[in-house]
Amino acid sequence: MNILVLMGGTSAEREISLKTGAAVAEALRGGGHDVSTYDLGGAAGRGVMDFVASPELADAAVVFIALHGGEGEDGRIQALLDLVGKPYTGSGVLASALCMDKSFSKMVLERRGIPTPAWFEMSGSAASREAGGKVASIGGYPIVVKPVNQGSTIGISIVGEEGGLEAAIGLARGYSERLIFERYIRGRELSVAIVGEEVFPVIEIVPEDGFYDYERKYTRGKTSYHCPADIDGALSARISREALAAYRALGCEGYARVDLRLGEDGIPYFLEINTIPGMTETSLVPMAAAERGYSFGELVDAIVKEALKKTGDAGPKAGG
Repeated sequence: MNILVLMGGTSAEREISLKTGAAVAEALRGGGHDVSTYDLGGAAGRGVMDFVASPELADAAVVFIALHGGEGEDGRIQALLDLVGKPYTGSGVLASALCMDKSFSKMVLERRGIPTPAWFEMSGSAASREAGGKVASIGGYPIVVKPVNQGSTIGISIVGEEGGLEAAIGLARGYSERLIFERYIRGRELSVAIVGEEVFPVIEIVPEDGFYDYERKYTRGKTSYHCPADIDGALSARISREALAAYRALGCEGYARVDLRLGEDGIPYFLEINTIPGMTETSLVPMAAAERGYSFGELVDAIVKEALKKTGDAGPKAGG
């Protein structure tokens, strides 16, 4: 099968996208597929319109979207591929847009009764003047400050006292004028990978110094992972149910990763859903899939098959 891996892009997560795309392309080739890659916004300056007119897209039976953040993950690329009639991996336009926007996704989940940390949104221009006065409404410090529409923990700060608020606002405003202020949940960092509707084992993430930031996420040895997480069976089942409920509530398809904090009160609090999670050597979805018995090649093949289900195709066939 001819598969096009779309990677790169222009977001702050470009370098991780290139790593994801390269790993996925290699695995698909290893499975016997005919694979081409397209670096959107790379050194050649190829933009969306170049992509639409490209022979790589014309020849592709399916597009494996390996873009992270920006237009690749917020529904715009998905809308374009819908218009040209090309099947693609992952969620559709609406789910992609909802999950990329942390405010909207939290509102949907609150309506469904899925726990999420107390929060408020504020524009960057008003935040410096007014955010400090609202922190008590979400339980006081520490809080998390983050841009509304970034991934990979880019632009995020944990603020322990009022004196650190201004710097955190400044950092987040470098990525978005819409900012989220969220109660920090003391407890354990968890993640749940889902492919189709198969929920993989819960992963616990234990970063050095307690903050799973960009460096600790993508630097080998900076974080330890436990899969399956060392939690009792009943709690693990609850976390898996609520992760799948969140995935369904936001209309996700294909595959995604649900990130949570397990509070000291024993409640799993939804943080966000990543609709195009990383597929690098330190990524969580391949780790969880391996625990379930999937090789990396089998995992990417399964993701492609999920994309083709939406078109009625029986599934990808290697080499043709």
